[in-house]
Amino acid sequence: MWLKKKIIIAETQKGLLFKEQQFIKVLPAGVHKFWDWFDQYQVQIVTLTNTLQEEMSKDLLHIAQLHPEAFAEVMTQWETDEQEVGLVYQKNVLKDIKAPGQRGAYWKTQQNIHVDKLDITEKFTVSKTLAALLANTKDDLLRRAALTAIVAATVPENHLGFLTVDGEIVATLTAGTHIWWRFNRTISVALFDGRLQNMEVNKQEILTKDRVSLRVNLSATWQIRHPEVVKAQLADAKDYLYRELQLALRTIVSTQTLDELLADKNSLNHQVLAIVAEKAAVYGIEVKTVGARDIVLPGEMKAILTQVVEAQKLAEANLIKRQEETQATRSLHNTAKVMEGNPVLLRLKELEILEKITSRINTLNVYGGLDGVMNDMVRLTERSKLLP
Repeated sequence: MWLKKKIIIAETQKGLLFKEQQFIKVLPAGVHKFWDWFDQYQVQIVTLTNTLQEEMSKDLLHIAQLHPEAFAEVMTQWETDEQEVGLVYQKNVLKDIKAPGQRGAYWKTQQNIHVDKLDITEKFTVSKTLAALLANTKDDLLRRAALTAIVAATVPENHLGFLTVDGEIVATLTAGTHIWWRFNRTISVALFDGRLQNMEVNKQEILTKDRVSLRVNLSATWQIRHPEVVKAQLADAKDYLYRELQLALRTIVSTQTLDELLADKNSLNHQVLAIVAEKAAVYGIEVKTVGARDIVLPGEMKAILTQVVEAQKLAEANLIKRQEETQATRSLHNTAKVMEGNPVLLRLKELEILEKITSRINTLNVYGGLDGVMNDMVRLTERSKLLP
C-alpha cells in the first residue's frame, strides 16, 4: 500500500536514506516527504555534535567509503598509511594527532576540518615550531594526543646525548630539548655528563703485606672525554671506574707494609692513579686525581702504635738530654783546662761565684782584711738563720 512519510531533520543533523537496507543518499537538514511502498524506506538520523572528540561509528564509516560520491559534499574522509602521521586542523588550528595506519571521517560543518599528513619513514624529528606548539597547548584533546604520539628528551648543558632507534645509535645530541614521533620505532636517549665528577670508594677492608687489617676511604675526580667510546664499550662508566679504583687500591695496599703506607700516603695515591688512569683512558675516561682520605686502623693496632710513638718520643728525649749533658761536660772540661794554667783567672771565677752567693747572705765576716778575702777562709751566714 502507498504511505506518505514525513521526515524532519534538524540543522545539527544529517539523514541517511535506506531502501530495503540499502543506502540511497544523504538527506540534508529540512523537511522531507516521500511515498513509501510497503514500508520499504528507512531514515537513520545522525547528530553532528563535537565531531572531533566523538569517533564516527565503523558502520557509518564503511558506508561512506562504499559511496564516496554521495558523501563527498557532507563529509571529509581521511586515512594514514603505515608511515604517516595525521595532523587534524579545525579552522586552521591544530586540534588532534592521528597515528599511522588509521582511517576516519568528519562531517563538514561551519567548523572547517582538514587533515595534513606527514611522512615519518625517514624524517621522524618533530619540527621546533610544531614541538613548541605541542608543548604549550592548552587544548585537552591535543595534549592527550601528544603524550602518546611523541617522545621528548632534554640534554642539559655540558652533557652529550646519544639517540638510539631500535637498538642502533643514529645521532649525537647537543644541549637542548629534542622531540621525535614515537610511532613504528623504539626510541631512547643515553645522557653522558661531561663535567668533572667525584667518586668515593669507602670502607675498603684490606690486609697489608705484614697482615695488618686496614680500612681505607678513597676519593677520585674524573671526567668523560670521549662519550662515544664510553657508550660503545661500557655498560656503566661509574661502575667500571669504581671497580678499577677498588682493585688498584687493594693491589697496592697488599704489597706494602703498614710502616710503608703510613710513612708516605702520597705514594699510595700516585700508584693507584697511575694504574687506574691508564686503564680508564682506553675507554674514554680521564682520571685526574686520586686521594686516600682516611687510613683507619683497628682498635688494638691503634693502642700498639700509640705505645710505639710514646717509646720513640721518650728515646728521642733521652737522646737529646744525653747530648746536652755531654755538651755541658765538654764545655766544663774546656773551662777547667783554661783555668788550670791561670791561677788569677781561677780566683776571679771563685770571686764571681762568691758574688752570686753573697746575694743571699745577710752578714759577711772577714778576718785578715783583703788578704783574708783573697786567701783565707770566708765565713758565710745565711740570712734565713739571722731572722727571728
